[in-house]
Amino acid sequence: MSHPYHGLNELREMFLSYFESKGHLRLPSFSLIPPANDKSLLLINSGMAPMKTWFTGEEEPPRHRVCTCQKCIRTGDIENIGKTDRHGTYFEMLGNFSFGDYFKKEAIPFCWEFLTKVVGLEEDRLYPSIYLDDDEAFEIWNKDIGIPAERIFRFGKEDNFWEHGSGPCGPCSEVYYDRGPEHGCGKPGCTVGCDCDRYIEVWNNVFSQFDNDGQGNYSELKQKNIDTGMGLERLACVCQNVNSLFDVDTVMNITNKVSEITGAHYGESHAKDVSLRVITDHIRSAVFMICDGVLPSNEGRGYVLRRLLRRAARHGKLLGINHAFLYEVVDTVIHENECAYPDLREKQAYITKVIRTEEENFARTIDGGMKIYDEMLAAHKAAGETVFSGADAFKLYDTYGFPVDLTVEMAQEAGMSVDRDGFDKMMEEQRVRARKAREALGDLGWAGIEFGKEMPATTFLGYDHDEAQGKVLAIVAEGELRDEVAAGAEATLVLDQTPFYAEMGGQVADHGVIRCDGGVLEVKDVQKNKGGKFLHSGLVTEGVLKVGDTVTATIDTERRKAIRRAHSATHLLDAVLKKVLGDHVHQAGSLVEPDRLRFDFTHFEAITPEQLTEIDRLVNDAILEGYSVVTEELPIDEAKAKGAVAVFGEKYGETVRVVEMGDFSMELCGGTHLDNTAKAGTFRVKSEGSIASGVRRIEATVGKLSLEVMNHNQELLFRAAQVFKTSPGELAAKAEQQAAELKSTRQALEKFKAEASLGEARQFLTAAKDVGGLKVLTVHRDGMDAGALRQMGDFLRDKEAGVVAVLSSVNGGKITFLAVCGKEAVARGVKAGDLVKTVCAVCGGKGGGKPDSAMGGGSDLLKLDDALAVVDDFVAEKLGI
Repeated sequence: MSHPYHGLNELREMFLSYFESKGHLRLPSFSLIPPANDKSLLLINSGMAPMKTWFTGEEEPPRHRVCTCQKCIRTGDIENIGKTDRHGTYFEMLGNFSFGDYFKKEAIPFCWEFLTKVVGLEEDRLYPSIYLDDDEAFEIWNKDIGIPAERIFRFGKEDNFWEHGSGPCGPCSEVYYDRGPEHGCGKPGCTVGCDCDRYIEVWNNVFSQFDNDGQGNYSELKQKNIDTGMGLERLACVCQNVNSLFDVDTVMNITNKVSEITGAHYGESHAKDVSLRVITDHIRSAVFMICDGVLPSNEGRGYVLRRLLRRAARHGKLLGINHAFLYEVVDTVIHENECAYPDLREKQAYITKVIRTEEENFARTIDGGMKIYDEMLAAHKAAGETVFSGADAFKLYDTYGFPVDLTVEMAQEAGMSVDRDGFDKMMEEQRVRARKAREALGDLGWAGIEFGKEMPATTFLGYDHDEAQGKVLAIVAEGELRDEVAAGAEATLVLDQTPFYAEMGGQVADHGVIRCDGGVLEVKDVQKNKGGKFLHSGLVTEGVLKVGDTVTATIDTERRKAIRRAHSATHLLDAVLKKVLGDHVHQAGSLVEPDRLRFDFTHFEAITPEQLTEIDRLVNDAILEGYSVVTEELPIDEAKAKGAVAVFGEKYGETVRVVEMGDFSMELCGGTHLDNTAKAGTFRVKSEGSIASGVRRIEATVGKLSLEVMNHNQELLFRAAQVFKTSPGELAAKAEQQAAELKSTRQALEKFKAEASLGEARQFLTAAKDVGGLKVLTVHRDGMDAGALRQMGDFLRDKEAGVVAVLSSVNGGKITFLAVCGKEAVARGVKAGDLVKTVCAVCGGKGGGKPDSAMGGGSDLLKLDDALAVVDDFVAEKLGI
């Protein structure tokens, strides 16, 4: 190796610093969770994916030259992970981007200078490729850079036209590095483009000038862009002269930790190498996904995470580890990556808890489901089949939580394939059912109307003002832009500035009125579109409103006060949950309404009644403490350094709003709040429970709503006291006394009924038929429950050793049968279980039980007499009479 060695973390910094020197704005990696308006991706899979709106020109980028190192997840080749040198689910993509600024003339020299002068790769080992007819790129490589024509390769669309799903795309120019003949296939003519591992692509310049609608239709973008992608791990392979991404320094350190735990090391066997690689790759992906707010679940990106963790856990089993161990690798993953991603260390306890909980849950799943899998496999083999059915694979997934790829792997180990088409069909049917169930939720997105980029975003004045003047910039009614709208119409107004809070961050929208001399709109909802316009929706109750009108926007201040109370109490609750339950608690969703709140949070076990009481008490203590609520705007890094809590999944800008409540709570939040916690009033927990694996929900009230509930409960207390003819203070003692008296009366009544029933039973015995020396009888009594029938049956059986009795009763249109046989009857072969089956069958029912006592039921009331009539014949047949 004649080029210098560079560590992976060093290479990342070299790249970003180089492009900063070329006028690029360095941005931190975007979250692995795509922006809310991008429905085409489950997880970010390329450097440009989070920036689609900057490429298309829909939104203005912070600068027209940007560079990033983007976290990416791709799971399309998950079956190949560990089996090849090149496949990994998690990787980092280095990228330099131009949004309508520079193009090929600058991008190609940037690429060449970085690879040769900064990284120090040998020029004679680098080979560019271009799109088939891209003569402009050829001229730059040949004339400007000086690469001979025979070293520039032209490839077709499959190789040199970059696109990944819908969105911006275009022709590209790649740079390949020759790792030497020792890595090649040895075939004559082996050169750039060969499938072997000799020539490895290290840089991809995408000349992004088209937009793919996802259906293969291309349109010209408004601006020409540069989208450069270069896999960080792949570049590190070249710089460290190693064979695979798993041998790169930071990745190998993770594998070393896995080896320390499992006792398995590289080179012992191919199977062990595959397992070590799978575990290493999947734990890297899982740590980063969880850090960005993904939780294991059975759908969407949560299922991707669950699948990765379960595959890794199973490969641990293949290495002989039968206990949770992946969580022990988390610290090493964080140690290798925290220099670039410090939030990993901040969330270490949480990430570790999520992984350990999922591992332990999966251990139970494996234990429960393996027996079923083994039975299914044995059945297929016994039938001489070589294909494991899709229906069985789906049942393992749906009922026992087995990801299908685990079933595929296990079946392959047993020499069978899985009917994936059958499985996929059943999965799609389930997805359709789930989609229909979700349709009722509606879509909060603003569809159908584009206001245009020239219209400015709405300025929000609601932190300081309950009323403000504004100008009507647009009106929408019946899905169309209008110049004016009259009384009686449902309409949406866009203002240049407003005191109305638009629904976001879990806080509901303000209500109120917008009025001018000519008309009034009663506002019942406010949404904010991706362009930052506030959409005030409601009913025009008076006159006419026109575009260009100056209006007065006034919020419902009492409603806003109640929302403030609930939102400030939510922050106090978040802080208290961390104190009582632990630092792993993170907000997973919230709803803030007038004097009512719902708070979802990560926690992996039931909350005890004592903990819930403590939570309630500590929130009320914080309210009564009267903490001042202070808000300020700070740069995001300064806010985090100060200790402000961020919410998972939220996208924050460079400047954030920090809400502090004394030294009790400090969070990033764009919502509206009280100026003192004491104004929240009484906090009361209404309910607590689980809503998903590892996620729990608390619902609570504050302020006037808590008072209303308390007053209502007090009124009920007084009314109850009147009924019992006592005072509220004595109500509990009085109720206990009454309950004791009622219980005593009920017991006396039951005893009387039992004695009466047993008296009847004695009479029945005297009237029993003699069949072969046994006393056979049938009795029907309406309205007797199963307990009363058993009591009478037990008496008859214990009283007379030779009794054979069938008792019946009808309740709610259903027949209940009880058959009893004494010791002598059982000894002579007459068994209650067989008898009750025969009797029930006559009435279209089933039954069964022990030889001396058995129960059953029937539904055909018209056949009841016929059923009882078979008893004598049944006994006679058993006795051989």
